[in-house]
Amino acid sequence: MNISVYIAISTDGFIARDDGDVSWLDSFNQDPESDYGFGTFFASVDCLVMGRKTFEKVLSFNDWPYANKQVAVLSQRGTSIPDTLSDTVECMHGEPEEIVNDLAKRGFKHLYIDGGETIRRFLASHLIDDLILTRAPLLLGSGISLFNRLEKEIPLKHLDSKSFSNGLVQDHYRIQKTKVKIT
Repeated sequence: MNISVYIAISTDGFIARDDGDVSWLDSFNQDPESDYGFGTFFASVDCLVMGRKTFEKVLSFNDWPYANKQVAVLSQRGTSIPDTLSDTVECMHGEPEEIVNDLAKRGFKHLYIDGGETIRRFLASHLIDDLILTRAPLLLGSGISLFNRLEKEIPLKHLDSKSFSNGLVQDHYRIQKTKVKIT
């Protein structure tokens, strides 16, 4: 199983404003010719795993952006799933390892992890293989941090960088799975 993160961040490391607002990304989505590689990435994914807060934010958008892709929403207390999405969206709970094992048993091969808290939980469990971070040339100053406080260092191998005419810079990293002694 391959487990990936594909997410936009401000240059100072925030994925959203303090209230969860992501409208600061709108000005970078004006170019209809570029999806910054998301379409190719998303086509390789067979299941999207996100937290409840991210799911609720995505539900507030005009259109559901994940078409017929299977989506697992992680929530300890459950969440309301609209009838129009009930064929492809399910609520799950448990530790990241349990979620991955359950989805692997069901035949999923490439998971896309989304949402700050969910990404941090999967990172802490050493389950993320690839990080694709698209940095926006903007300092938010405060907000929801992608990495917040990690328990320990996570070594990365840089695989690729791309820059775009609107100032976005995308870096692709592989998580180093070797055990590193941190002192």
